[in-house]
Amino acid sequence: MARFDVALMNIHGNSNVGVYLHATDSYVLASPDITEEEARRIEEVTRVQVVKTPVSGTRLVGVMATGNSNAVLLPKTSDAEEVRRIKEALGDVNVVVVETRNNALGNLVAANDRAAVVYPQLEDETVKAIQDALGVEVVKMSIAGVLTVGSILVVTNRGGLVHPDASEDEVKELSNLFKVPILTGTVNFGVSFVRTGLVANSWGAVVGEDTRGPELARIQMALGGGVE
Repeated sequence: MARFDVALMNIHGNSNVGVYLHATDSYVLASPDITEEEARRIEEVTRVQVVKTPVSGTRLVGVMATGNSNAVLLPKTSDAEEVRRIKEALGDVNVVVVETRNNALGNLVAANDRAAVVYPQLEDETVKAIQDALGVEVVKMSIAGVLTVGSILVVTNRGGLVHPDASEDEVKELSNLFKVPILTGTVNFGVSFVRTGLVANSWGAVVGEDTRGPELARIQMALGGGVE
């Protein structure tokens, strides 16, 4: 079983680390004004390059951007310089600007390298564009009655953690779709919107500093329990 590292961090003085970061097995996008020490720590844990950049002119990278190892999805409010910088930094990774009236893509899409789930009210042409960019099956769904699925699910190529109110049937459906084990859990001392306080890839996770021992054990089991 591959090693899985976990780093407890605050970014910009709070535990909502997922608001400022987006991680895959190919790259991490990060708020442009994280410190060099923070960037190094994130790279140590995830074992991939950190690219510091605004998205849509904000530091809320984890809210605005999403993707998997194959592609980064950016909202149409991203400016040309941001897109150019990300393309230049990531090389072979596809960088796609998604034309949709919804700009907070990080809240609307959860993906690994096998599948994605998306906000059920996304336009069909947007879903098709996401599918083409990520190279995976895309399913519209809500989870635990929540439409913004990207905010309540963190999934990698090893495992996933989802909102604690997800039903057994939903957890089973997600596990079958993403082809990894999925567990329910919380972050930051009981927060159900797990993506706000957690980002992860196959090698490690960055977790909000308010996350407690039992939550950390659950995260380790959910995201680090897969095989290499």
